[in-house]
Amino acid sequence: MDGLGLSGPRIGLTGGIGSGKSTVARCLVDCGAVLVDTDAIARSLTAPGGAALPALTLQFGEKIVAADGSLAREHMRALAFADAGAKARLEAVLHPMIGTEALRQAQAAGERPVVFDVPLLTESSLWRARVARLLVVDCREATQIERVMQRSGWSEDAVRRVIAQQAPRAARRAIADAVIFNDGLDIEALSGEVRWLWALWNNRPH
Repeated sequence: MDGLGLSGPRIGLTGGIGSGKSTVARCLVDCGAVLVDTDAIARSLTAPGGAALPALTLQFGEKIVAADGSLAREHMRALAFADAGAKARLEAVLHPMIGTEALRQAQAAGERPVVFDVPLLTESSLWRARVARLLVVDCREATQIERVMQRSGWSEDAVRRVIAQQAPRAARRAIADAVIFNDGLDIEALSGEVRWLWALWNNRPH
């Protein structure tokens, strides 16, 4: 057990938008992992009645609250992209709260393997220090753009702006213990790669 109170194996999972990271996360759950999804935690914190909304409203005003009482995500995303200071203030509120809840979920897993799904793991030395192994899901930028446009209806320019805000592919691969290149793989092939890696990292027969 480490100083964070985590006793089971810990894997960090990351990848750029449209890489297929969420699909790999589901495969890892099928293998027996407990998934700690930091995006899901962020959505919970900013849902109607979410714990982060009072602090965010103090920082940015009532305009960042949507009609249903949740964070107006598109408005907040546009503000953060346009203003680095706003992005830093947003992260200063959300990141500590996300980290606290992520560790609570991981501690509840006990001895079971935990996968931390963290989109910004590459940019965070804190998160890298919390995991024993790091898995990166990678693909060509053209594939990222195509996938996000198809699933979200965003314009190509909008997707490119998000990609530009994230760590470069080379930076993610450089810190990885393993990389799954998820380009041209169907779900069966992708699941097979995940199962093989899971067996290797958990010292089980392949």
